[in-house]
Amino acid sequence: MSKRALAEIAKDMAGIDIAILSTHTESGEIANRPMSNNGDVTYDGTSYYFSYEQARAVSDIQRNPKVALGFSSEAGLLSKGTYVAVEGEAQLIRDKDAFKRHWTSDLDKWFDNGVDTAGIVLIKVTAKRVTYWKGSEVGEVEI
Repeated sequence: MSKRALAEIAKDMAGIDIAILSTHTESGEIANRPMSNNGDVTYDGTSYYFSYEQARAVSDIQRNPKVALGFSSEAGLLSKGTYVAVEGEAQLIRDKDAFKRHWTSDLDKWFDNGVDTAGIVLIKVTAKRVTYWKGSEVGEVEI
């Protein structure tokens, strides 16, 4: 297993917008759902996702903040894809100033009143461990 710096992995992840967010349900099962980075795809070990307060992901995180993220880039028969698995801890942010720092106009189609939309929350995921696969290279990043 090789070791790479997070900055190197971030270069491979550049442009990956969709992540699969995994949480623990009330019954202990694992729930998965796609989440958009909202165009904020420069990875530094922290990811941000907007959601509605009533979403199951939010109630799952309130009970158990340990989450996982999965990222994957396009891989064809002749190209090497990049696959990244993140184990981390989620935090729910309800601060409008934080919303503004992470808001992009693409979010307007999901949240009618922008950062003033009632019931929105920002999910912040801080990585504790990052594992990656790129072609035959497999490794882990120390956080």
